[in-house]
Amino acid sequence: MQERTLPGTPLSDEAMQQGKVLTLKWPASLRYEWDTGVAIGRFLRELKNGRIIGRSCHRCQRVLVPPRMFCERCFRPTDTWQFVRDSGSVNTYSLSHLRWDASRVEEPILVAVIEIDGSSQGGLLHYLGDVRPEEIHIGMKVKAVWKPAEEREGSILDIRHFRPFDPFGKLRAGSAQDGPA
Repeated sequence: MQERTLPGTPLSDEAMQQGKVLTLKWPASLRYEWDTGVAIGRFLRELKNGRIIGRSCHRCQRVLVPPRMFCERCFRPTDTWQFVRDSGSVNTYSLSHLRWDASRVEEPILVAVIEIDGSSQGGLLHYLGDVRPEEIHIGMKVKAVWKPAEEREGSILDIRHFRPFDPFGKLRAGSAQDGPA
């Protein structure tokens, strides 16, 4: 079998390193926009108003948070919007010593999947705050700590974090009573 050669000049690492190949450094502009769609668009608007909303599926009797327009269990459209509480419980959690940019941090970043009260299964991945790592446990009751209304912009970060919560109506001793305005 005869080897086929293509026209052009092959490039080598050596030629690149020696500057024999014309190169151009160009700063990348990585801006993009993301279309949230009907369900997440409404979810984010409600967060700006200090409320958490989901979608209910009447067939399987679930409330989906974050909301989805389609039930992945029943394979049918969801039925109605439903407000849920801004409290829940820790389903699972992680202590991370790495920031989003992979740089190390001394104090761990505390994140958890929060099963929102009034929703069914799953939950929101979010930060935990006002708690020491050794105090966190599966099933721990937590409540949203909201940004002040004038600072909210329709982002999941309108909830600053979730903090330990006494389900009988009191926040943990020593915690401020700030909530949705």
